Amino acid sequence: MIELRDVTLTYPDGDSVITAINAASLIVLPGEITAITGPSGSGKSSLLAVASTLISPEQGSVLINGTAAGGLARRETAALRRDQIGIVFQQANLLPSLTALEQLELMSHLGSTPSNRSRAQTRAKAIELLAAVGVEKKAKKRPHALSGGERQRVNIARAFMNDPSVLVVDEPTSALDQERGAAIIELVIDLTRTRNVATLLVTHDRSHLPLMDTVLSMVDGNLSVHEAAAAA
Repeated sequence: MIELRDVTLTYPDGDSVITAINAASLIVLPGEITAITGPSGSGKSSLLAVASTLISPEQGSVLINGTAAGGLARRETAALRRDQIGIVFQQANLLPSLTALEQLELMSHLGSTPSNRSRAQTRAKAIELLAAVGVEKKAKKRPHALSGGERQRVNIARAFMNDPSVLVVDEPTSALDQERGAAIIELVIDLTRTRNVATLLVTHDRSHLPLMDTVLSMVDGNLSVHEAAAAA
């Protein structure tokens, strides 16, 4: 579960201050997806950065499964993020020199010295995840040999390598055509349900919104229930 309580974040802008997030609150339960939509520059990406503990808010709190991230030391926050939060960025950001399989294996070995047994277990898990997202036949391909949709699928599989309880997804379909984008959204929904994670997803594509459990709008840093969702 992920919970934001009255989160506020501001940025300096010359002699003034811009409020990126204004006292935002939300709760996402396991197995559910909350979508956030709104115009560019409204604070959506800042909200995701706070929710994934990459940025600390000036006010308010972020709780991951009841643990307040603001009360942790930097190393503890990094461990919380590594162990409990899967992050899918707008761009896949895959390492050019690694195969799809190696991208996932690297994620699992961060901060540790793997044994031969753990390497075997990690490889088996990576193959399982690549199969779950439909690119197991591309396991030995490097990013340049993958399509945009395939790279995004590897990106999503990588986010699940450490069995997160929370998934944070930033515009996963922005660089894809409508058909591939719809397939990616369906994949995120399926993994959310089958792996019982709490998913927070930012999207500009309103065609996906009816598939979400909760839809919120963000305008000028203010978070509210999306009009269509409120009308329903």
